[in-house]
Amino acid sequence: MHITEAQTKAMTTAGLNLIAQALTIYDSDLRLVVCNAPFQQMFSLPDALVTPGATFEDTIRHLAETGEYGEVGNVDSFIQEREAQARTFTAHYMERTRANGRTISVEGSPLPQGGWVTVYTDITAVKQHEALLRARSDALNDQVLAHTEQLAQTNRERAAMITTLEETKRQLTESEARMRLTTEMMPAHIAHVDATGHYTYSNRRLSGVIPGRPSNIVAMHISDALGDTAFARISPALTQAYAGEASVFEFTDDASARRIRVAFTPDTRGGVYILSMDVTEETQTRVALQQTRKRELATQMISGLAHDFSNLLTIILGLQSRLGRLPDLPAAAPELIESTLAAARRGGTLLSAIADVTGPRAVRPVATRLDTLLAEFETLAAPSLPKGVQMQTINEAGTAQVLIDRGKITDSLLNLLLNARDACGTTGQITLTQRLVHDTWVEWVMRDTGAGLSPQALERGFDPFFTTKGSEGSGLGLSMVYDMSKSAGGDLRLANHPQGGAVITLRLPYRPALPATTGLVLLVEDDDQLRETLRDQLMTLGHSVIEATSADEATALLADLPDIALILSDIQLKGEATGVDLAARVAGHTPLVLMTALPADHPLHIAASGHAPVLRKPFSTDDLSRLLATPDMAAQ
Repeated sequence: MHITEAQTKAMTTAGLNLIAQALTIYDSDLRLVVCNAPFQQMFSLPDALVTPGATFEDTIRHLAETGEYGEVGNVDSFIQEREAQARTFTAHYMERTRANGRTISVEGSPLPQGGWVTVYTDITAVKQHEALLRARSDALNDQVLAHTEQLAQTNRERAAMITTLEETKRQLTESEARMRLTTEMMPAHIAHVDATGHYTYSNRRLSGVIPGRPSNIVAMHISDALGDTAFARISPALTQAYAGEASVFEFTDDASARRIRVAFTPDTRGGVYILSMDVTEETQTRVALQQTRKRELATQMISGLAHDFSNLLTIILGLQSRLGRLPDLPAAAPELIESTLAAARRGGTLLSAIADVTGPRAVRPVATRLDTLLAEFETLAAPSLPKGVQMQTINEAGTAQVLIDRGKITDSLLNLLLNARDACGTTGQITLTQRLVHDTWVEWVMRDTGAGLSPQALERGFDPFFTTKGSEGSGLGLSMVYDMSKSAGGDLRLANHPQGGAVITLRLPYRPALPATTGLVLLVEDDDQLRETLRDQLMTLGHSVIEATSADEATALLADLPDIALILSDIQLKGEATGVDLAARVAGHTPLVLMTALPADHPLHIAASGHAPVLRKPFSTDDLSRLLATPDMAAQ
């Protein structure tokens, strides 16, 4: 049987009324919260003063005016004094003889959320018994009687103190339980280690921050909980915290490839408080934003120069064409004119390449099976290799399906391949390995058996226009691959293999492809006409559609409709919350795709890329279908 709130309140009131003592609870604003019937009966109070909300001032005034405290000279001053005591309420026990001759004990205890509870007990009978004993003291020693009276009062005070301590213990236990629940709900690991490095507290979230670590680590040494490699990374900062200096730093956990931010706060009583967070996605977004800002600066510096240089090249091309049409030219002139034209055209090609590096480029991720991507790359790469250079591809990613810009990653891999081919010369071996690094990265490692990278190339290989090929190279290939990887929140690394040759590692954030669904889709778009168009596209693909115009409205629908299989949301919406905020709210719960007409270098677009795949408007039904492709469709 379900008990209503009203029934619970009624049963609580009935229970309080059965208590022999009078009881009151006042809040921090000196207003009555609850009292029982004995309170009204003990002090003969009118109904208005035992109703929740009655003021402490009105109650004291009534008691003073009815003679409860005997003769009171200035009632207003008396009330002010009692209110001042109430606002600085402390636990206490006292005994008071009322104006009617009866004696009561008053036991008060403050509440942690403000206000206080007071219990009044009529001890007249006890006092009368003590008086009777004193009246018959002919046979009793006065000191024994006094001691008996003092002992009785002390026992009553101790009983009151025990009650207060038990209530305080209960409140502290509840507070600790609430605090533990709160910390366990946080997406961070909160812990404390003592002076010896052993955990004295943990909110059991270590495994959620660093996969593969244990959760129950209380009493475990921090080196055992983190593992040797991670402990070695944090050890200097931990030592610094033991010395009394707080610090915050980031490190990459090699075992899980996750980026972890750790804050150490010294405990003045000994030990260190530790707060750890997984900031992998934040780091990927930050890297992309930094690269975008670099490109913006490069664009500002180059665009003007490129414009003027382009005009000069146009003039040169025009003059050379006119020169070639002149009669009676020397025999060597046509060859010189053609060479000049070729150089000018090469300059134009270089300008286009510069524009590709510095200009904003929209990323169009599609659901891509990695085994299919590698097979297609082999087909494209084979014609560009001489007979003496062999290429081997190794797929360690299986048939995993991820969201990547297939065109850009193919162009990047071809760029790396051409560099490896040139390094090998006429004979050699090129190996391309594709793998998943935990659930964090998609990684491609290209190794060649050439002469390896020079120290200068290792240091400046990503610089625009740096080349070791002389006039044969533009110096923009690696720079463009580096820009692509950083713009996507990834990384590009150059190294030499111990056995010879160069090793180039390209990493992009791992974004699993959205599963194909014909279920219920939540469409979040604040433009009525555009929402209608998108609804038709989704229904054409076989989806049922429910609509919202803001992130808050979408959140409410998600709470009411657990069957929503996918969210398609614009980034800019009605209200203060954006589509990026919505993505953060549903992270890990419901698949989500964001869409926008913002340029690729806009901060909101970059932030969105760290949370979900982003569709660039305008897009077709086919574009949307490719993003939601099944593995079978991706292979076609």
